[in-house]
Amino acid sequence: MDLSDFRKEYSARGLRREDMTNDPTEVFEKWFQQATEFHVHEPNAMTLATVSPEGLPSQRTVLLKAFDHTGFTFFTNYQSHKATHIAANSAVCLLFPWVTLERQVIIKGHAEKISAAESLSYFKTRPRDSQIGAWVSNQSEVITSREILLMKLEEIKNRFKDGEIPLPSFWGGLRVVPSSIEFWQGGPARIHDRFLYTRQPDGSWVIDRLAP
Repeated sequence: MDLSDFRKEYSARGLRREDMTNDPTEVFEKWFQQATEFHVHEPNAMTLATVSPEGLPSQRTVLLKAFDHTGFTFFTNYQSHKATHIAANSAVCLLFPWVTLERQVIIKGHAEKISAAESLSYFKTRPRDSQIGAWVSNQSEVITSREILLMKLEEIKNRFKDGEIPLPSFWGGLRVVPSSIEFWQGGPARIHDRFLYTRQPDGSWVIDRLAP
């Protein structure tokens, strides 16, 4: 299939230097709120890129569950491919593809485990079925059938039917501490607006406009 003529002209919404505050977290929060107001489907869905110990890149979609000045947090099984990749090489990249707003946010940095107390605090907010689900799957392992998962599901339900579900030792949060954050706004004639925040050793940020 030839897609050479498959294109869309972007709007003239634009992005100016005066739109960018000294703190990229503030800009991200504003953009995230706008994505929510415009009913972007799963605005907290982000592509996480990691590199395996063999040097092979991998990408998958995960859900952002918290962000602040310290970083961007998601949760996973610590035995999953993404987590084992990060254990070997903590350098990662996040991409928020807010296509309906003609926007992207690209975050590069390193990922680190959050504390067990932070993971437990979030785990308690999850619906009971989601708590059980964290116990069921040995994420990324090869299985022979879906029935195996369903049998494990019933086993876990019976094990914890009479009380609270504890936090699995193999499950928790990872926080991406950013070293750079790029805000990309589509523009007409492919003259897009791009601003890159780069963290300095003292924790401040340098802001540069990039060519589209």
